[in-house]
Amino acid sequence: MNRIKSCCFTGHRPQNLPFGFNEDDDRCKSLKELLQKHIVDLIENKGVTRFISGMALGVDIYAAQIVLEEKASHPDIILECALPCETQSNRWKVDQQEVYYKILGDCDKATLLQHAYTADCMNKRNRYMVDNSDFVIAVWNGKPSGTGNTVQYALQQGKKIITIDPNNLWEEGV
Repeated sequence: MNRIKSCCFTGHRPQNLPFGFNEDDDRCKSLKELLQKHIVDLIENKGVTRFISGMALGVDIYAAQIVLEEKASHPDIILECALPCETQSNRWKVDQQEVYYKILGDCDKATLLQHAYTADCMNKRNRYMVDNSDFVIAVWNGKPSGTGNTVQYALQQGKKIITIDPNNLWEEGV
């Protein structure tokens, strides 16, 4: 029996992306197209069938939405949502919470890492995702951050990393 190949996502929250919260911005559209291209490539050429999203605003949510869309063409893929704590979305805007709970309702598996928020719960979630993945798609500008820490951990664990620089999307050929 073949072992399931997995990919997780790490990336900046909207306030740290060049287009902010504006999903109508061409740069956001380009980022989503590039994420989709890499996701489809992993499915069709690398045999990845399981994707793990940490469900943070921004890249995590975009990636989860794309994986759910791709299930129409690739019904064998699985979306797991790795939740750092029960209150992850409590301070988000209502429309953001609606998207969050829609994804949770549509995902194949939700993994709650711990019940209450603690200072290190996001880091625990990130390590769980990396530890359970073969590939990491990282939307990272190269600067020190939680995303940067996750990339460094993934490198230490010998994971294959696909890096997308959100400040140079046009150079990616999208």
